[in-house]
Amino acid sequence: MSGRKGADPARSLALLWGAHGRPGRSGLTIRAIVEAAVELADAEDIEAVSMRQVAERLRVGTMSLYTHVPGKTELVDLMIDTTYGQLYDDVDAPRSQPGGWRGALRFVAARNWDLYLRHPWMLQVTGGRPTLGPNAVLKYEAELRPLDGIGLTDLEMDAVLTLVLTHVEGTARSRASLEQARRDSGMSDNEWWVANAPLLDKVADETRFPVASRVGQAAGQEYDAPADPEGALGFGLDRILDGVAILIAGRES
Repeated sequence: MSGRKGADPARSLALLWGAHGRPGRSGLTIRAIVEAAVELADAEDIEAVSMRQVAERLRVGTMSLYTHVPGKTELVDLMIDTTYGQLYDDVDAPRSQPGGWRGALRFVAARNWDLYLRHPWMLQVTGGRPTLGPNAVLKYEAELRPLDGIGLTDLEMDAVLTLVLTHVEGTARSRASLEQARRDSGMSDNEWWVANAPLLDKVADETRFPVASRVGQAAGQEYDAPADPEGALGFGLDRILDGVAILIAGRES
């Protein structure tokens, strides 16, 4: 969410790269404020996060937060960077995985997928300009290192990583939408299908839509759900890695 209207880049960068454990006059620290905000977003969603709600969670006055963090824009940037810090124990964690660059990218995909499962609100605040905090930069460095020296140009390294991460994010977004639909409807996937299948049979003629009928039935029987985000994640990642391998092999021939 960096670069949002009203944000001061210099102020945000100073906060992101500053000392978060240093207490102010109230005894509060930026780290404590951010941790409380992340807990609130995890329990509810990002819309529930406000300076007032975070202050209530910390049992302090709202104004005391503003001496540390100017507003929600900067707070969300800090939240994003803090969660990125949970991804890897060290900068070489992806590169040290078995299986070479393929194993490394599978590890990167799995870690980012797990991050979205733990913090689904991240899907609401990422995707635009990056948050340029220390953990975000460390994440980028860690995820690029396995691609260095395998035959890709610098731009191709960035593009391959972007392709993997956007695939993970998009599939995680689909999973989150499916989970939200289940909550909103109060119905399991099976209950939803039992309620809708008879209505669909009346309007969707198999002779008119033979391929859709056949494939939809096969997918429904396999997934026992409208979709299979986890399966789509693995299938798409395999295709991406195969494509990268072809690109590299073409350079070597």
